[in-house]
Amino acid sequence: MSNKLDQYNAILLVDKDVGMTSHDVVAKMRRILNQRKIGHTGTLDKAASGLLIICLGSLTKTAQFISDCDKEYIAEIKLGRVSKTYDAEGVDFSINEKEYSEITIDDIKKTLTTFVGNITQQVPAYSAVHVDGKRLYKMAQKGVDVELPKRDITIYAIELLDYIDNCIKIIVACSKGTYIRSLAHDLGQQLGCGAYLSNLRRNSVGDLSVKNARTLSEIEKTVANNNIDDLLLQFNEVVHYASCAVNDSYIDSVFHGQNILKEHIETIYDSYETGDKVAIKDLTGNVLAVCKAEVPSNLIDKTIDQKLFSYIRVLN
Repeated sequence: MSNKLDQYNAILLVDKDVGMTSHDVVAKMRRILNQRKIGHTGTLDKAASGLLIICLGSLTKTAQFISDCDKEYIAEIKLGRVSKTYDAEGVDFSINEKEYSEITIDDIKKTLTTFVGNITQQVPAYSAVHVDGKRLYKMAQKGVDVELPKRDITIYAIELLDYIDNCIKIIVACSKGTYIRSLAHDLGQQLGCGAYLSNLRRNSVGDLSVKNARTLSEIEKTVANNNIDDLLLQFNEVVHYASCAVNDSYIDSVFHGQNILKEHIETIYDSYETGDKVAIKDLTGNVLAVCKAEVPSNLIDKTIDQKLFSYIRVLN
């Protein structure tokens, strides 16, 4: 494969449509850009829309850092029915609705507050999580009983936006790994009437907003007009770690994972402590690697032949 086919090394913000899987988006982007090395930073359900972050070329190696960021969603939840998938796809509409007419806005607000904070959430049976080397949804489709794993997550805030008929609309700020489908199901259980997620849109990932994203059709038109560079972001525009630059003569050594010592550092841009993630850059600002600091920035000048960082990921 020629270098031309992997010409883009950047990050692109996509506003995913309902009905497409994250894999579908990646496949379409490969055709639009004529580039093979493309990935995303965190699955967005087929039934959901909103921000999907796409990594191109060498920056596919940054996906793990972007996926660590917090998320914000707008969700619509319908009361009165349960779903085996926790969303509309798994609802048996032949079963009568449970009564929800006496549930008030105050009841909903009070119940929503119980989810705010550090909580343990059960992963949905219909999810892509692996248990014993198999996808949960594949076992669920075959009727295989399995103990569902649990995750410790954080819900930073939930705001009730609307409540009309049996539909609740909320905005949720949460940590990575949060299933909004599970939140909808658990809300219904606490209210005693059942509930499922009927609509979901991801507003943001970290500091990145869907307002700055483009649909696939818009991206395709932009590529056709040779303006794709206007949409491309670099790693340091997406994830804001403390950073320092090595001198030009040591760039290849960083790519080979060799120890970074005091004499290799040209500039320290931000202060950091031992254990912090630090972006190692060249003098033009390109990120070469992400490392864990072994020595705080204010003590580097006092080191002698001491390794300053442990590599997490080299981005060559």
